[in-house]
Amino acid sequence: MSQQLTLQLSDEIYADLQQKADAAGLPMTEWIITVLNQQNRSLQADSPLTAQQEEARQRFRNHAGSIRLGHPTGSDNESIDADLARAYADEYQRQD
Repeated sequence: MSQQLTLQLSDEIYADLQQKADAAGLPMTEWIITVLNQQNRSLQADSPLTAQQEEARQRFRNHAGSIRLGHPTGSDNESIDADLARAYADEYQRQD
C-alpha cells in the first residue's frame, strides 16, 4: 500500500533537491523516496539497545584505554615516522 503526500517547498529548497536528484541521475520524486527510505532504515537501526546489549557495550567500554605501552603514543606524522624508522632499523640489524 502506498500513500500520496503533497508538500509545499520554497523555490530554494526545490532547486536544491532538483540539483541533488540530477547529480544522482534520478527523477526528483524517486531520489526523495530513496533518501527517505535510507533515512528510515538508519533510524530503525538506531533503535534503543536491549538491557543485554547495553550491558555488553558497557563491559566493552570498560576496556577502553586500559592498555599501557610504557611510553606515550601519538598519531602525528613525526611520531609515526620515528616508530617506522625504529622498526626498519631493528629489522635491518637483525638481518646482519
